[in-house]
Amino acid sequence: MSEPKRILVTGGAGFIGSALVRHLINHTPHQVLVFDKLTYAGHLSSLETVAKSERYQFVKADICDASAVADAIARFSPDVIAHLAAESHVDRSIDGPQAFIETNIVGTATLLQAARHHHERLPQARRDSFRFHHVSTDEVFGALGSEGYFTEETAYDPRSPYSASKAGSDHLVRAWWHTYGLPVTLTNCSNNYGPYHYPEKLIPLMIVKALAGESLPVYGRGENVRDWLYVDDHARAIELVFSQGKPGSTYNVGGRAEQRNLDVVETLCRLLDQLRPRADGKSYATQISFVTDRPGHDFRYAIDCSLIERELGWRSQESFDSGLEKTVSWFLHNEAWWRPILALSDAGRRLGLTRA
Repeated sequence: MSEPKRILVTGGAGFIGSALVRHLINHTPHQVLVFDKLTYAGHLSSLETVAKSERYQFVKADICDASAVADAIARFSPDVIAHLAAESHVDRSIDGPQAFIETNIVGTATLLQAARHHHERLPQARRDSFRFHHVSTDEVFGALGSEGYFTEETAYDPRSPYSASKAGSDHLVRAWWHTYGLPVTLTNCSNNYGPYHYPEKLIPLMIVKALAGESLPVYGRGENVRDWLYVDDHARAIELVFSQGKPGSTYNVGGRAEQRNLDVVETLCRLLDQLRPRADGKSYATQISFVTDRPGHDFRYAIDCSLIERELGWRSQESFDSGLEKTVSWFLHNEAWWRPILALSDAGRRLGLTRA
């Protein structure tokens, strides 16, 4: 087991961030400080299973608040900053891009400056082992046709305000490595899914709408393709990269699980048919409807994750079928987590129809 480190996780109450925190508390000896603004998608209920650990701490603050960031870093003195705080929903970015620019770009720059000053003050041994790890998305690469894969060398070509803001933050992280010598690592991941997923993204949204007897809206004809990554596999990858990855390096993380959106929804319906049949005996698939496509909807994403597999020995442990079954089962058995969130949010409302 690795030596205990002090890890500050921004966005640690969000979907991927909370998965990372649960992994770190449950499977490593590390101390963890969660730094989270608790926006609509951040919930302390996602951390209840680890919140009583003596190795867990939480501070509610905004990464755009330079004094709050500096204070948290000074008090906690991290060996690793894992940066996951971000606005992440494409449809929301279409309706309101400014929040994405502020959090994803300005917030990342604020955090980088604070990390740089912290790194410069560390004793030499801790300076050498310090890492700033930035979690990003495959959406920065734009769209693929029916063939090919995104690699670490793929040119950036973002198409939405969300992906453009994440591309900007990626470039800033690399600039702090090249200009200031801040030891950074980056990961660009494919679509995540799994437990504790805020019900505005495709998979959790379809589950809760199906259970509510509502229509299951599929964009266009459902032909768009995504590569799916189980969130606990992603959490393991993040920890592996900031622990063993080369400073200045980027690693793509994917599940090798390409699926058309329509196929994802139809598979969900079949699982629900088995695990919680409708009272009238009909399939949940009868609730599927096709709606106007998202503006600028990228056709296909697919990740080549051979670098992290080859250099660091990472492998996804869940297939799409096994991960999806676990996800559906979790949502069926944890309505106490998502029903209060759904009642207080606009997660079920269609977003991204306007051009800001």
